[in-house]
Amino acid sequence: MKDPYKVLKYPLATEKAVRLMNSENKLVFIVNRKATKTDIKNAIEKLFNVKVKKVNTLILPNNKKKAYIKLAPEFSAEDIATQLGLI
Repeated sequence: MKDPYKVLKYPLATEKAVRLMNSENKLVFIVNRKATKTDIKNAIEKLFNVKVKKVNTLILPNNKKKAYIKLAPEFSAEDIATQLGLI
């Protein structure tokens, strides 16, 4: 998967996601079910011009894939959320 717009579907702005943004510098996205962690990392780095430290994924009961993206300390998850209009 090369196209970052096909990898990332949409960001989540739940209470937990906002708390993770503030406390742990993480973003939460629903991603394509077939996307790998490397695909997700490359898509975030390409679209938002940031460095990704770590990506964790999980499959939800509704068969969607959720990705927790931890950014490098020099970048702010809140800034990206503001760009996306989440905050």
